[in-house]
Amino acid sequence: MVRFPPIPCLRSAALLAFLCAGALLPALPGTAHAVEMGEDGLHKEPWFTVTFRDVAEDIATAQAEGKRLVLIFEQRGCIYCRQMHEKILSDPEVSDFIKANYMVVQYNMFGDEEVTDLDGETLTEKTAARKWGFVFTPTIVFLPEEAPAEGSVSQAAVATMPGAFGKLTFLNMFRWVREKGYEGEEHFQKYHARIINRMREEGKAVSD
Repeated sequence: MVRFPPIPCLRSAALLAFLCAGALLPALPGTAHAVEMGEDGLHKEPWFTVTFRDVAEDIATAQAEGKRLVLIFEQRGCIYCRQMHEKILSDPEVSDFIKANYMVVQYNMFGDEEVTDLDGETLTEKTAARKWGFVFTPTIVFLPEEAPAEGSVSQAAVATMPGAFGKLTFLNMFRWVREKGYEGEEHFQKYHARIINRMREEGKAVSD
């Protein structure tokens, strides 16, 4: 499974107060648009899918729609989550690709909503995050096309992207998974570098 070097939004009191107080900060410069805030303090995209968070059922639902299931873990006050929504997911090139190819379900890193793991264990969002080893927000988890016969989400995930990245890295990760790059010999970093080199050869601007 592919993992990225994390860019954390940790829960410690000092960092949470200083780095993750996004809900208390003024609008970020260059913000594309304001994002709706839910009662749980998480930013909401209108195209996120609300489910009962039974992961096996969600994989099957996504598959029936010709899509892949993605879980996004966020937390209240996370400035990196806010940047992801306002600067990355607001971009039509990114959002249109994700909507066409993925079913996205949002999880609250410290939430209490019920979750059913692939192994049948009933958890809460926060205990699921601990069980699966997710400690950064945002963390984006890519699931396989079909639910495995055994194992948990952390074992089944084909790729995990923790932290906030620029548009091209972010979008290329979704493209790489859609193309099943994790089954081939070309690691994501090489895939990403190849696309950047191609863009430069075509005279296109590359920002990340």
